[in-house]
Amino acid sequence: MSFLTGTYECKVDAKGRLMLPAPLKKQMASILAEGFVLRRSVFQKCLELYPMAEWQILMDKINKLNRFKKKNNDFIRRFTAGVKMVEVDVNGRLLIPKDLTVFANISKNIVVASAINIIEIWDKDLYEQAIDDATLDFADLAEEVMGQDDDDYGIS
Repeated sequence: MSFLTGTYECKVDAKGRLMLPAPLKKQMASILAEGFVLRRSVFQKCLELYPMAEWQILMDKINKLNRFKKKNNDFIRRFTAGVKMVEVDVNGRLLIPKDLTVFANISKNIVVASAINIIEIWDKDLYEQAIDDATLDFADLAEEVMGQDDDDYGIS
């Protein structure tokens, strides 16, 4: 799995279970058995679902931080707050823990959106609001982030 693709509207049942959309399950078929890590997003009121291999890469980076620097220790504590290991059951469902559903205001209608190597899980209304809020600035943001033509990071 090099990257994930797709945005899907789904429902969460009364127990907080999400049926993973079939196209995402197909993309992740080789890693479903490894499990996932579910966490609060840093910048948005949504959840981030990390395949275990992606989580390990991130933890390897974070593990290099000097824990005797207060800001590093504070960052680690906040970054890992509410982190849960989760698995997809035999029916293709993922249980979203109650504390994380509360954080992300998830009730019934949700959006599951790929974000390259992770999946974001949003309350549908909050997702639509985030997309609408970003629309006005997206052209400028796209030019700033992807439009450089003086180095290897621009797309031409």
